[in-house]
Amino acid sequence: METYISILRGINVGGNRIIKMDHLRQMYTDLGFAGSQTYIQSGNVVFMYQKTNPKELESRITQKILEKFNMEVPVIVKEENELRTIAANNPFILEMPKETAYFHVTFLSENPDPDKFDKIKNVNFQPVAFRLLGSAIYLYCPAGYSKSKLTNGFLENKLGIKATTRNWRTLTELVQMAEKY
Repeated sequence: METYISILRGINVGGNRIIKMDHLRQMYTDLGFAGSQTYIQSGNVVFMYQKTNPKELESRITQKILEKFNMEVPVIVKEENELRTIAANNPFILEMPKETAYFHVTFLSENPDPDKFDKIKNVNFQPVAFRLLGSAIYLYCPAGYSKSKLTNGFLENKLGIKATTRNWRTLTELVQMAEKY
């Protein structure tokens, strides 16, 4: 069995697109996933399943959410090792330690097209700093993520792929949860 982490975008935000976590965990059980655990209300689920392509899991989860909750919800699935690598390679921690409360990671559904990323990488988004490594964009947002122009919608529009963002505390908690399996 492999440990996976699914990250759902846009549920339980501002009283919209509500999915109760016990219903979400039950849905994962119905899909044949083992040991499903959720972290906070924003759609972070750690679970186990046979070794398979995360894209297949994304598709299955997305379809089941549509069937069960009548919502189209973007889903990104990462293997435990990939999530651990993302957490370990934060360039802002490696370059110069900063206040981790200002760190965020935008998870992309795949590595972006380099030409598309080149069109935004040199744009001044101050005070936000960002770096791309693989399918993760690391953000340093000293004024807070809510003030950043590097939103999920902006990145999806410019890169043509799914994106969802989590703060650093959520990422580290998901890694710790996954390591307990």
